[in-house]
Amino acid sequence: MQFFSDNATPVCPEVMAAIAAADRADHGYDGDMWSARLDGAFSNLFDTPVKALWIATGTAANSISLACLCPPYGGVLCHEEAHIVVDECGAPGFYTHGASLMALPGEGAKLSPEGVVERLKAIRPDVHQVPARAISITQATEYGLAYTPDEVAALGAAARAQGLGFHMDGARFANAVAYLGCHPGDVSWRAGVDILSFGCVKNGGMIGEALVFFGEQAAARAAEAARWRKRAGHLFSKGRYLAAQLLAMVEGDLWLRNARAANRAAQALAEAAAGRLMHAVEANELFVRLTAQEAAALRAQGFDFHDWGEGAARLVTNWSQDAASVKPLADALRALKE
Repeated sequence: MQFFSDNATPVCPEVMAAIAAADRADHGYDGDMWSARLDGAFSNLFDTPVKALWIATGTAANSISLACLCPPYGGVLCHEEAHIVVDECGAPGFYTHGASLMALPGEGAKLSPEGVVERLKAIRPDVHQVPARAISITQATEYGLAYTPDEVAALGAAARAQGLGFHMDGARFANAVAYLGCHPGDVSWRAGVDILSFGCVKNGGMIGEALVFFGEQAAARAAEAARWRKRAGHLFSKGRYLAAQLLAMVEGDLWLRNARAANRAAQALAEAAAGRLMHAVEANELFVRLTAQEAAALRAQGFDFHDWGEGAARLVTNWSQDAASVKPLADALRALKE
């Protein structure tokens, strides 16, 4: 049983069926009927007019978003353990042609408005220092915590007060919304987010993510992102296959249904590992304390997962699991306590 990452899971049947249904001739690139429906589908989902683009990967989604918000001489305020800092091989700097990532600490990989304001105060308004031009947060965070609507809104207010763009890496946006039980707009555009990288692959998709642009500058930023997408070599000739996946996710409740299943599986494991949890379980990731011997014992039983530094492990559940299917690991975790 693999708990490495929700990147490695099977494609959910509805998405596979949508790909098959799109397997017929149409216009190339993003001129097809499926791509043309994305704006409307995401506008309905978020209950506000948006522009939406399919994009190849989460790394490209995040990096192109930041390129639309931050010039080469600017900086992006983000958490020191954010995916854009730790796991994207410098892609944000590559796409922005050199913008700086201004990494900040924060419990549970969350940024705080206070931390953002203090960092901004330390930047002199002269040409010798990098000026902040954007804020980027991850929903859910790298430790599986969900920013509440009030927390996002507080950061959004800080961004507006300083004239900064506001980006959200939503690789697990669905899991966060499923946990919070709120409207997706409450943790995005209503809270001040300008651009959202909307995750699909981790939630049962095959390939591709969405860029969602909010507000008065949505059309202009989407047009700029489309240029970046082409320049980066990510304008797929048959983009309808990506668009069809996204539509299958958001035109019904599949995106939430899949996320809820993954979250329920995570909660079942959380109950079994309660005394070992390093962070609250608010999405589909668990960080648990395990000795090297305990980790080896679990692996000997067929469970695979990532070590997370010395004495800890990360377990990730996915859309295809539920409490019953993860019961063997839950039982094994309980047995470690005996």
